[in-house]
Amino acid sequence: MYAALLRGINVGGSRKVPMADLRALLTSLGHDAVRTHLQSGQAVFASGHGDEDTLAAELAEAIEKRFGFPVDVIVRDHAYLKGIVEACPFPAAELEGKQLHVTYFSAPVDADRFAAIDAPAFHPEEFRLGDRALYLYAPDGLGRSKLAEALAKPRVNKGLIATSRNWNTVTKLVELTGA
Repeated sequence: MYAALLRGINVGGSRKVPMADLRALLTSLGHDAVRTHLQSGQAVFASGHGDEDTLAAELAEAIEKRFGFPVDVIVRDHAYLKGIVEACPFPAAELEGKQLHVTYFSAPVDADRFAAIDAPAFHPEEFRLGDRALYLYAPDGLGRSKLAEALAKPRVNKGLIATSRNWNTVTKLVELTGA
C-alpha cells in the first residue's frame, strides 16, 4: 500500500481537488483499495505497477490534466511511513499531534542544506533530519512556529518537493497503508 501526499490543495478556497474526484482519478489510473484521509491531500492505494517516483509523477500529471493546475505529489509506501514513525527523535507519545510534524521531501537532504538556520535561536522549537524527512517539534503548533517559517524558505527547499503533516496524520497514514 502507498500513500500519496498532495501539496497545497484545498487551502483557502483555491486549488480545489474534491476527495471523491481524487479517489476516482486514482482508480482510473489502475490503482485499487483507494481511500482518502481528510480534505488536505492524502490518499492511500494499492498498486501493482511503478515505484514511488513513477507513481507520484503519474498522479501529478493526471491531476494537472483533470483539474487544470499543477500539484506536487510525493508517494511513499507503508514500510517507509512506518519507519518514519519508528525513527522519530522526539517523544511523540508525550506530545500533542499539533506539536510534532514531519516534512516529507522528494529526495534525500543533508544537514548542509540547513546550515544557515540558527537552530538555538528558535528554542524551544527544534528540528531533526530523517530519511527524506524532517521532524519538527513546535510546542505552540505549526501556525505559530518561527522555525517552520525559516525551514520553508525557498533557499532551503530549492529543487525539492516538500510537504508537511502533523503527527496525527503521520500515524494515521501508517495505519491506513498497513491495512
